[in-house]
Amino acid sequence: MELFFTGRSRLPADGNVSGISQPELAQLLARRLVPDGLPVLLDSAMRPVEPLSSWFRHLALLGRSPKTMRKYAYVTLRLHEFLAGRGRDLLSATESDLLEYRLLRTRVQAEPISRVTWEPEATAINRLYDWLVSEQRIPRSPWRQLRGRDTFRNSIPRDMRIRHMTLEQYLYFRDVGLAGMRPDATVDPSFRGRSPHRSRAGVELALLTGMRVGEWSTILLPELGLDPVVNQAIDPKGVVFRLAACAKYERPRDVYVPRSAVETVLIYMRMERTHVVAAAQRTLIKRRADLFVVDVQQQGRGKLRGVLDGVTVTHTIADMPMLLRRITVVDTGVGLEPLAVFVGAGGQMPQPSTWDKVRWRAWDRMRTHAGHPDAAVLPSNPWLYHDLRHTFALRLLMFLMHKAVEGVVGSELPMATLIDHVAANPLLEVQRRMGHSNPSTTYVYLRYLKDPMQDVDAAFAEWTDHDASYSEIARHVMRLPGGESHATQR
Repeated sequence: MELFFTGRSRLPADGNVSGISQPELAQLLARRLVPDGLPVLLDSAMRPVEPLSSWFRHLALLGRSPKTMRKYAYVTLRLHEFLAGRGRDLLSATESDLLEYRLLRTRVQAEPISRVTWEPEATAINRLYDWLVSEQRIPRSPWRQLRGRDTFRNSIPRDMRIRHMTLEQYLYFRDVGLAGMRPDATVDPSFRGRSPHRSRAGVELALLTGMRVGEWSTILLPELGLDPVVNQAIDPKGVVFRLAACAKYERPRDVYVPRSAVETVLIYMRMERTHVVAAAQRTLIKRRADLFVVDVQQQGRGKLRGVLDGVTVTHTIADMPMLLRRITVVDTGVGLEPLAVFVGAGGQMPQPSTWDKVRWRAWDRMRTHAGHPDAAVLPSNPWLYHDLRHTFALRLLMFLMHKAVEGVVGSELPMATLIDHVAANPLLEVQRRMGHSNPSTTYVYLRYLKDPMQDVDAAFAEWTDHDASYSEIARHVMRLPGGESHATQR
């Protein structure tokens, strides 16, 4: 079996596809009946494998993102191949078969996955079998429900993993890892990294706004109040824009971008982006028919009007999904200007995998300089872009709580009012900025406002004997060099 993913960019340059006439293909693409990222599972005779192909189509019609469909495709492909090895298929699988598959994934295979990692995989399989039941392909789910608990899943309660950076760690990540400087803030002429200004602008947006990587990496120039023609800010102040289609679960929220973050993006636009777009003009013009070409004179009120698939349409920017943002350009009269803030080769918005490669290269570089006296302390695992979001939340929460305490103490309000003010208002503000649907998610950050290791050091600081250590005592007893001075003091 072979797994493929649909995409308009995968079409041959001449547009000829075997078995489909040119008019039929044009109509299919114009109506977008086959969305980009749709998984297609084919057997040895190149026929669609059922019922998985129908389920993938169902996911696409529900509007699932290509990223989600890709994950589900690989999960179900592994399960399908496992069942085939046992002489079964998805429709004839029993509870024993599926529990054996869980055992294989979590214990038996060469590199078992953790029980926590198994949960998303079990969720995908659950949704597949729920759909099979709803479509009457099978009478009921293969596994049992015991007292409301799903025996197929572990049902392990997972706490949100929060890891944040200190200022020293962030600057080390931004300047040394991404921008290619040395730990002592000098220029490293041996640095051969690509687009350091783009990387710095990305992490500044992430840190100062609290946006997720799927949010800040898909942002458009009009959302930051930037003019795509003259590469300057329309308003020198910070900007507020609406985030919707690219937000997690498409949950709308307002995002404030400080002026300093906008200025970092402007530096990237002038130092790197202009040259990348100029080099990509030939590719952009060649692909013009597949792009959403916006009239530069018709921007405003948070909407873009232009030509897509030969039809003039108007889209609200906040409601534009990532795939549409990737192909949105402005015809400036002298060329095509991508509206995406961050662009890569060919003038297109970088894929998530590209940003991951940037992060891994930065981690390798930071590890190389780990022994330098000016290097920051690194965690055991590489930094994630999401750690910048946690850093934003913790710093904002700490600042708001200190500000609330100062205001209440200065007004000499009773303690009950102080507790209400500190425990409620700052958390609600952070919840709104982060886009959390449940306040309990934001409350988790309270545990990380202070570093517990510092408290441990302070609590036991007076318990240690600073005049003598076990190593010094051992040297004296064994008459080793270095123990005489201590013996004399005793």
